Amino acid sequence: MAANWTPESWRSHEGLQMPEYKDAAALAAAEAQLGTYPPLVFAGEARNLKADLGKVVRGEAFLLQGGDCAESFAEFHPNNIRDTFRVLLQMAVVLTFASKLPVVKVGRMAGQFAKPRSAGTETIDGVELPSYRGDNVNDIAFTAEGREPNPQRMVQAYNQSAATLNLLRAFSAGGYANLHQVHRWTLDFMGRSPWAAKFEVMADRIGEALDFMKACGIDADSVPQLQGTNFYTSHEALLLPYEQALTRRDSLTNDWYALSAHMLWIGDRTRFEGSAHVEYLRGVDNPIGMKCGPSLEPDALLRLLDVLNPRREEGRMTLITRYGYDKIEAGLPKLVRAVQREGHPVIWSCDPMHGNVVKAANGYKTRPFERILAEVRGFFAVHRAEGSFGGGIHAEMTGQDVTECTGGAIAITDEGLADRYHTHCDPRLNAGQSLELAFLLAEMLNEELKERRAAA
Repeated sequence: MAANWTPESWRSHEGLQMPEYKDAAALAAAEAQLGTYPPLVFAGEARNLKADLGKVVRGEAFLLQGGDCAESFAEFHPNNIRDTFRVLLQMAVVLTFASKLPVVKVGRMAGQFAKPRSAGTETIDGVELPSYRGDNVNDIAFTAEGREPNPQRMVQAYNQSAATLNLLRAFSAGGYANLHQVHRWTLDFMGRSPWAAKFEVMADRIGEALDFMKACGIDADSVPQLQGTNFYTSHEALLLPYEQALTRRDSLTNDWYALSAHMLWIGDRTRFEGSAHVEYLRGVDNPIGMKCGPSLEPDALLRLLDVLNPRREEGRMTLITRYGYDKIEAGLPKLVRAVQREGHPVIWSCDPMHGNVVKAANGYKTRPFERILAEVRGFFAVHRAEGSFGGGIHAEMTGQDVTECTGGAIAITDEGLADRYHTHCDPRLNAGQSLELAFLLAEMLNEELKERRAAA
């Protein structure tokens, strides 16, 4: 266990981006209630994820992490969970088929509620109220009552997360993820995309391979790896009272685990040295991620890695870069060189979403698909140049037919954003754009792998 650490030691450190609850007794009651609830995930599952991520560190697998910008209570529906899950399955199959690497699938699901904000308050028509910080904190409705942080929302978030996890486990192990179902993963509205047609061609080839295996005496229905898949959950560890309440000792190893999700990450606004969030995450044994933006300098990154992964475990640390399409090739190399020089085992994953938000002429926040793609290209270009492995993608996406990011094969225009703009926070890729990204990403990953193999 980390030295001088307890699940509550974060409380003596500087904690940013967390709500101020007016009723301390109500907060304590909600924390105590959560503390009696079963864990959402199990320590053994988190260890399995760490082992899988260790393969990514060694260049033997690829990390696909995706899901909602912010889950909401209003849009909680089994169909929404199913549709995001199956788009992630599609993306993973595309990447595996093209690269011949296993794909580690991690959803931004079953806990991704809290969101950092650039300002603590919001003013509309002269009225100033607390900013919306996610449904587990307060309400998106701009009312004094709704915007007051309510600790009972953490309990509702727990219940929704438990139900989501229950459904995800059923989908991943109950036959839905069986490769024989690959043709059924395409959503109806994606038929407009040329990439959906390309996926059908690939699905046909997979079906032929399964038929060939069956003819050779290998029945895919009896092979566990083809019947289902491992699917893990993750979210930003932002609301620390919630995380502490679900922190438990593992009965097998006696180590502490954050059992609200398999993997947690620290955001760009809370990853400073000595922060409450760094203090909390240094003591739990889960795999953890850390967002790395333009403000992060190499020396600070190395000190944070020494704090968060002093034993230098493979699979413990994922560095999620978020620069913007026009900054990544100038800013990322110095971090890569520093980490390689010091020998820290990390996964480099690209978040091409957060640095590419623009405001359309009609006032909607959006992310142009071309900029997202340009940042991914820049990410791989840096890693090819530095001899490192670009091993992951971190995307805000949904299986819903939304119009939130412009561009893509089905070209969403600024004018079209209003058609189906549903996000509670930031714009997400829709199912068609997500599949398109997977195919283009597969091409870039193949280029990187060819160079690595040639150099080996």
